[in-house]
Amino acid sequence: MNARPLTGRAIAIPENRELDLFSQMLELRGATAVRCPLVAILDAPDQAPVIAWLKQLAAGQCDDLILLTGEGVRRLLAAAERAGIKETVIAALAKTRKITRGPKPARALRDIGLRSDLSAETPTTDGIIEMLAALELSGRTVGVQLYGDEPNRKLIDFIRRSGANPRPVAPYIYSDKADDAKVSALIKQLALGEIDVIAFTSAQQVTRLCDVAKKNQLEEALEKGLSRTKIAAVGPIVAETLKGIGARVDMMPEESYFMKPLVNAIVAALGPEQSY
Repeated sequence: MNARPLTGRAIAIPENRELDLFSQMLELRGATAVRCPLVAILDAPDQAPVIAWLKQLAAGQCDDLILLTGEGVRRLLAAAERAGIKETVIAALAKTRKITRGPKPARALRDIGLRSDLSAETPTTDGIIEMLAALELSGRTVGVQLYGDEPNRKLIDFIRRSGANPRPVAPYIYSDKADDAKVSALIKQLALGEIDVIAFTSAQQVTRLCDVAKKNQLEEALEKGLSRTKIAAVGPIVAETLKGIGARVDMMPEESYFMKPLVNAIVAALGPEQSY
């Protein structure tokens, strides 16, 4: 077995939060990691609504709680700790029916000794809605942990139509990370065929790449680059976003949507026995 199956491959990494870990995983397998973190994740600048929501949860005012991201769970717990109500919030979480969109929020719950009560078969908004459609929600209050500042009106509207009262919270926001010049340079590398794979770990990374291309008249270069570069997606949400801009997805983990399975998918697709 080849211990460094990605030798000679240049892999672009738009990841920010776990950039070092992701880079090391690829470099240990022989790849050259091209780092260009596109998006930073920050606490919501106004914490007052987050704390107010947590206090309502702690007071038992949510019958159900939809958790869309592991990042959101961790940010909520950190906010609760700063407010001095973390243990009360965890106790309330234990009593509330917890609905997770995918494995990441479920793993964040396990980190505090809790489990998801229901999990969407397909880890997308549509997957959550499909699962909720089989439940009786009328008259219930449903907490919704949003991702970034995306209001997810499709999900919120569905909850209202089901006769329930949605109570959303946005514990974090996305912000630009690398400056536009560095992102433009990455787009040009893609167009020149200098990158073998670009590995996306969030939909926001795709959006930022497109926004910079549009702002700097590099849309043709980006289209050319994505057409000639292999594209890896960490999971279905990222894959849907890529398909929405007309890009294909060449590799994606089959079930577990984390970095290690993503690296394994890249190795499986680009190992030395594969033609390119």
